[in-house]
Amino acid sequence: MTIQEVQEEIIDEFSMFEDWEERYQYMIDLGKSLPLIEDKYKTEDNIIKGCQSKVWVHADMVDDKVNFTADSDAIITKGIIAILIRVFSDQHPKDIIEANTDFIDKIGLKEHLSPTRANGLVSMIKQLKMYAIAYQTQLN
Repeated sequence: MTIQEVQEEIIDEFSMFEDWEERYQYMIDLGKSLPLIEDKYKTEDNIIKGCQSKVWVHADMVDDKVNFTADSDAIITKGIIAILIRVFSDQHPKDIIEANTDFIDKIGLKEHLSPTRANGLVSMIKQLKMYAIAYQTQLN
């Protein structure tokens, strides 16, 4: 699936819920299915700066595609990173770098987060794209 197709799928899933309480519960459930980072990667180097809670992200390149694993010590944050990893994992670095994240506004996520969580969301996207830039540089 392309990044755009995954984003459309997420928009469709979130549109099934009546209110934000149900959407938060869905995000918590998504966090439970997150491909977890190995403990050896839960280091300071892998913590996303700018998040109120701790979020660790690790990236590997497999067959010219970036694969992400992550974890967080907060359940909502874990759901947020799970959504982002679903969108960006198993994609080519160039596609990750060029991808827009309009789907976040379409599902209403940013407007329903506290300012500190919204800043954390931006930091997560930025870090995932930074990994992609690093891998893209290796490919060139």
